Amino acid sequence: MSKVILSTSDAEQFEVEKDVANRSVLIKNMLEDVGESDQPIPLPNVSANVLKKVLEWCEHHKKDPEPLAEDLDDNRRKTTEISDWDAKFIQVDQEMLFEIILAANYLDIKPLLDVGCKTVANMIKGKQPEEIRKLYVEFFWSCLYRRHPFNIVNDFTPEEEAQIKKENEWAEDRLPFSHPLPTSHSFAPVTATVNPPSPTPYPRLIPVGPRT
Repeated sequence: MSKVILSTSDAEQFEVEKDVANRSVLIKNMLEDVGESDQPIPLPNVSANVLKKVLEWCEHHKKDPEPLAEDLDDNRRKTTEISDWDAKFIQVDQEMLFEIILAANYLDIKPLLDVGCKTVANMIKGKQPEEIRKLYVEFFWSCLYRRHPFNIVNDFTPEEEAQIKKENEWAEDRLPFSHPLPTSHSFAPVTATVNPPSPTPYPRLIPVGPRT
């Protein structure tokens, strides 16, 4: 069986079976574009420890039939239940949980994204809004803007910070609770297409581009 090489953001490489890698729509499309090649496929938004966890899920689910888009949408609206294997798989610390969600979003692995988001939805059930904001929303935004292996010194002037916050007000308005965007670390303004609210049982992800 043919294999592919995946290269992570921290320069580690994984040789995996093609049918395992194809659980990612992103990787599948890249393989179709480049054809047969022994060159590593770069995944600049995924670190080695996170990719290892994602590949564990892909290996277990490699023979699953591809779900139809309407089936995924229907399942999201009706339930936050997940299988016993997935529930055990996703028993990780909070940081890894959000990294898996971000990786699944980037790699376009919708069933894994559902597992992560449903886990978060189950975690916040019964909690007060302030608890949810403190425990999860703050940490999620921290993951989005501080996923870098080095400490980054904030070199923005107050005027530049104000401009960045102004340009990202649309994102702050999307949060379910009042929460200021972080400015303690440097980040570039985010651009993304904002979709209308959806009745899903978990927070909608905002697509982000590759880190620079």
